[in-house]
Amino acid sequence: MCGRFNLRASPAQLVEIFNLLRAPDLQPRFNIAPTQPVLTIRETDEGREPDVFHWGLIPSWSKDPAIGSRMINARSETVATKPSFRSAFRHRRCLIPASGFYEWKKVGSRTKQPFHIGMHDDRPFALAGLWEHWEGADGSAIRSCTIITTESNEPLAEIHDRMPVILHPEDYERWLERDFQDKDALQSLLVPYANDEIKLYPVSTVVNNPRNETQSCADPLQL
Repeated sequence: MCGRFNLRASPAQLVEIFNLLRAPDLQPRFNIAPTQPVLTIRETDEGREPDVFHWGLIPSWSKDPAIGSRMINARSETVATKPSFRSAFRHRRCLIPASGFYEWKKVGSRTKQPFHIGMHDDRPFALAGLWEHWEGADGSAIRSCTIITTESNEPLAEIHDRMPVILHPEDYERWLERDFQDKDALQSLLVPYANDEIKLYPVSTVVNNPRNETQSCADPLQL
């Protein structure tokens, strides 16, 4: 699964890397947790639009928006068929920018060591996401998103059996294309990222608490 990540890039970096229409209004985030607002990128008639959505997808047909807390991830193996995600998979795909994500490894019967996973050159990357628009009976509206996961690559498998789908830049256009619905072609993008392109290292348990939003969450643990 993917239950915590960070985004430390500047707005100007994000505009350049993702070819955005405008710079997003955001500060560096070191410990992004489910149900919090997250930056997303969608394709519009004008171009790639940055926006902020609720993390935890709320299907348009849901009676209760609280369901979103259980929809922070969508499994690549079932995303095209599961009722909660299949419509978004066809029509509402997005990118979720990240600088790294966190996973926890069991190191004892009661202890877990957090790890940070990112690119070797620390560049921001895009997680494969889906989004939805939900409206309540009272007229309220929420736009929400989820992160697609797949089986882990070899380095990460020692920590966790799942990882978020990291898209290659050359696949962004295809993933965001609103009218493209070739299920097999889309599924072919939802694979583990290359073993030799990521790095992982242990970090402080300060990241365990989502209220902690400091650089120390992403700094290598000093042993």
